[in-house]
Amino acid sequence: MAGLTAAAIAAIGFLAYQASANVPDTLGGPARPGTTATASPSASPGKDEAAAVETAIPAGSGSGARVVYDLDARRVWLVGEDETASRTFEVMPSAVDPAPGTYTVTSRTGEVTGSDGVPVEHVVRFTSVDGVSVGFSAAVDGTLKSPDPSLKTGGIRQKRADGNAMWTFATIGTKVVVVP
Repeated sequence: MAGLTAAAIAAIGFLAYQASANVPDTLGGPARPGTTATASPSASPGKDEAAAVETAIPAGSGSGARVVYDLDARRVWLVGEDETASRTFEVMPSAVDPAPGTYTVTSRTGEVTGSDGVPVEHVVRFTSVDGVSVGFSAAVDGTLKSPDPSLKTGGIRQKRADGNAMWTFATIGTKVVVVP
């Protein structure tokens, strides 16, 4: 029981740190929702502060267990029921972006050749745009290449280890929230 209490106190302390790091819009310019900012425009964030900026779950991304995909940041968070991210990682967006909103995982495929001809694994689909399926996948060769803009592809690429985590986390029906 003492271990659970210590974990709860640590989580509250971390959240309090994140909340205290936000700067009002009147100081140093507006902060992007869901991120932390430094106290003055001339101050550069330290290593720990920069990590907090990257790992803070975006504001306005809902609640409960969900995958959060930030289009501008090119980043994904796997968020549990306890509102903590078990993992966050960078992704390479597809040529076709989904509109911001809330979706659910509709299908999954273990291995397939992507619409760009690249063998991929752990495909987790959550919507379609103009007839193009959109979802997360990992290239079997481990690359994160920029998509060919002349191809209408919907594969949001992630590293293989991140693809494994997504595959485990995002089962059919899991909520996916896309934020701008």
